[in-house]
Amino acid sequence: MSETSPRLFIVSPHFDDAVFSCGALLAAHPDAQVCTVFAAPPEHEMHTEWDQRSGFANAYEAVHERTLEDNRALEVLDAIPLRMPFRASQYSDSPSISTMAAMLEETIYRSTANTLLMPLGLYHDDHVRVFEACCEILPRLSHLIWFGYEEAIHRRTPGVVQARLADLAQRGIVATPAYPSAAHTIDLQRRAQLKREAVNAYVSQLRAFGAGNYDDVFATEHYWQLSVRRRAKK
Repeated sequence: MSETSPRLFIVSPHFDDAVFSCGALLAAHPDAQVCTVFAAPPEHEMHTEWDQRSGFANAYEAVHERTLEDNRALEVLDAIPLRMPFRASQYSDSPSISTMAAMLEETIYRSTANTLLMPLGLYHDDHVRVFEACCEILPRLSHLIWFGYEEAIHRRTPGVVQARLADLAQRGIVATPAYPSAAHTIDLQRRAQLKREAVNAYVSQLRAFGAGNYDDVFATEHYWQLSVRRRAKK
């Protein structure tokens, strides 16, 4: 791969978000890094409604099996898993935005990535907090190429994408519809096939969503290139 080729680093709030929202893109970028922010088990044994819907007896079992599912999915796409030591909001109080931002920035610096993808934070509180952390980092790493991805399933909620675009504009971040260039020649049909195989690795999460409620993950992926608006000099 040449030095100018896209080297992807995708920030994923939970284990499945990057594949659900960017799986076809990942299929065209072997060795992309997928950094899951909320990857740690709870401090104490507990049960949550989502884990029960997913088929787990407790949260420890859930995090263990979801990690294995994520490994299998990313292996299909030749992606590299990275995991951060934070717990999802269903398990504990969330870490501060600045704490997440600092660790994310350090992790990005240690990578060889030149193209970063962040969630737009369209609905789930964990997604919103990861979005905020990425917005804190973006101006400091504006020499890299940034994209926001629309989170599958959540993007179907009327008005959420438009509201986020307006919010980005207020922050001085320009969002332009764009699709990251492919680093590997692979036809669209093969990308879709690999994504479907990877999505199907998340057995527990598909069970929790229920048949017919996750079809959006197989729809066309949407991306927005993000750049910091430069203030005009007086």
